[in-house]
Amino acid sequence: MAADAPGHPFAVVVGAGIGGLAAAAGLTRVGRSVLVLERAGALRTEGAGISLLANAQRALDQLGAGARVRELAATMLPGGEGVRTARGRRLMKPADPRFVHRHGLSTAVLPRPALHRALLDTVPAAHVLTGAEVTGVARRPDGTALVHYRRGGVPASVPAQVVIAADGLNSRLRRQMWPAATPPVYSGHSVWRGIAETDREEPGGTTWGRGQEFGRMPLADGRVYWYAVANTPQGERHPDEHAEVVRRFGTWHRPIPDLLGRTPPGAVRHDDVFEHTGPLPEFVSGRTALLGDAAHAMTSDLGQGACQALEDAVVLCAALAARPDVEEALADYDARRRPRAQAIVAASRRVGRMKLRDRWWQVLMRDAVAALAPPRTGEVALAGIGDWHPPELLRGAAS
Repeated sequence: MAADAPGHPFAVVVGAGIGGLAAAAGLTRVGRSVLVLERAGALRTEGAGISLLANAQRALDQLGAGARVRELAATMLPGGEGVRTARGRRLMKPADPRFVHRHGLSTAVLPRPALHRALLDTVPAAHVLTGAEVTGVARRPDGTALVHYRRGGVPASVPAQVVIAADGLNSRLRRQMWPAATPPVYSGHSVWRGIAETDREEPGGTTWGRGQEFGRMPLADGRVYWYAVANTPQGERHPDEHAEVVRRFGTWHRPIPDLLGRTPPGAVRHDDVFEHTGPLPEFVSGRTALLGDAAHAMTSDLGQGACQALEDAVVLCAALAARPDVEEALADYDARRRPRAQAIVAASRRVGRMKLRDRWWQVLMRDAVAALAPPRTGEVALAGIGDWHPPELLRGAAS
């Protein structure tokens, strides 16, 4: 345990999602004390599946959770068996296994709660407070931060050398730091997620329709995680979300109808997808650093939302471990993370618009371009995202 007590930590992390727990894991690993403040009364246990490209797996190794995640995960080639049309015609071939293995680019797939638990297990339990709603951050006369929060209706505050705002899409601290910044906006599509109770062999794969997409990925226990994306009005919901997915995708090629039929109806999630279209000028203000969706919310079209949060956590913790001056460390974090994260936000948006075209002539053009694209194009794009290597997390001069 770090020298500071939880009541006077080096860092306060706001939010106990994947990004927040990853930051707490990294700080613990480099010998810094941390206090995590989570608004919800209990830690998250819901969620379907999540896929982690090699960049995220390498980040998890540095955070001390990589081995556990691999124990829980199934491994697949990125994209599985490739891309098909709703009738089953192949548009894009699978990734070349030789290329994937040469660059270490395999994908790990596991239930989202399992990833959350693996990260939580790396953080001392006493350093995570639930039911703690952060209301603001003030600057103290010595330049450090004072975090104000309410727990059980009682106001409290805690000083810290650094504050990590991992409070998600609608980050309160982001609004405080940059009140004029463009908030995340609706992407134009929503996503359903579920897990099929089946033990079938599933290589994974993606299917494109007209303004719709269906993806499937194997889990280690034989079940199959699936997601279904469609252009929908913001906020549209249905009395039976499972029935709506069946209505939209139940006539698509095998095994999609079977997977939907083997999914417990009450376990289907439906969420709107938001993204940052106006990049923030900085991820840092004073002693506060934004991380994950609070900094760079993106669509799920590249499967990089959680992956980029994990990258954020490792780079931030490495900078704080290596530099005695906290503000210099935060500037280094911003310089290293903002260009890459914002580029991936933009790339994810472009891919989503390409996949989800819904006019008949746009669909024909999309399918023709996809079918004619040389495999090298996809390999270069894959490597540009997944062939990322994190800094090593060691106790540094600053600890």
